[in-house]
Amino acid sequence: MERVLGIGGYFLRAADPVALGAWYRDRLGLDADENGLWRQGDGPTVFAAFESGTDYFGSATQQSMLNFRVGDLDAMLAQLRAAGADVVPETQDMKGVGRFGWVHDPEGNRIELWQPA
Repeated sequence: MERVLGIGGYFLRAADPVALGAWYRDRLGLDADENGLWRQGDGPTVFAAFESGTDYFGSATQQSMLNFRVGDLDAMLAQLRAAGADVVPETQDMKGVGRFGWVHDPEGNRIELWQPA
């Protein structure tokens, strides 16, 4: 059986695509080129389905949630707060998995930040 090799892209609708792209670059350091190509670091990727009624993604209208691996969750959250981003105050620790925090981008999309264990 042929298998997928990894995630090839993640696409977002945006009222202002240029501004949203700049936010991801300037606030999270996602240095994609003019075509959106980004070479991410090696590491694990999680693919998981959630119950349709979950509130884990924030808004019930958000059908999926982007998760970014980070090296230092506390430093990333502090950087986002200092830049005025809408950071969720709570974090979560999962034994053997890592630490999680969340931020909303300027269009209201909840994004998860994960520091693997």
